[in-house]
Amino acid sequence: MSRGLIIFIVIAVILGVAGCSSYNGLVQKDTAVEQSWAGVQTQYQRRADLIPNLVKTVQGAANFEKSTLQGVIEARANATSIKLDAKDLTPENLQKYQAAQDQLGGSLSRLLAVSENYPQLRATEGFKELQAQLEGTENRIAVSRNDFNGVVGNYNVAVRTFPASIFAGIFGFQRKGFFQASAAAQNAPSVNFDTK
Repeated sequence: MSRGLIIFIVIAVILGVAGCSSYNGLVQKDTAVEQSWAGVQTQYQRRADLIPNLVKTVQGAANFEKSTLQGVIEARANATSIKLDAKDLTPENLQKYQAAQDQLGGSLSRLLAVSENYPQLRATEGFKELQAQLEGTENRIAVSRNDFNGVVGNYNVAVRTFPASIFAGIFGFQRKGFFQASAAAQNAPSVNFDTK
């Protein structure tokens, strides 16, 4: 065998091993992103599942603001209608998904704020329990989103670093989007203790 052929074979084997290693690493990281996304969706689904019970409990309170309840019901319907597959985690799709979830979160916040005007409702054991479950769920959502962003960060680094970036391009591995804070979160809430 000629020396040139041996060098070519060695280079081809090295590239093949590097390609297989890069591909397998990218597949593992992509699967971790999918798994983490499923965790995020599980927490959002938990919140969506608690809302009908909360609405029924609140509806039991006489003269409760119907527009507030209707807003929560409509926001839940909108949030649960948006389905986002782990393969489509582009920044734009994540932004749409998050906008629907933010709308639902805002409606829930308004519902809980308005409920403060109803001592009879606040005294109900079922309402207290549901409020605590929603608070816990919001914390779980925050943890899941942080975990998701960490996994996406690792994946995006792998897709962009050399030599994996070459194989990522060849095999179609694209960068994934992160969860980002909503625009409303950029402004601190105003607190006013004026009783006038």
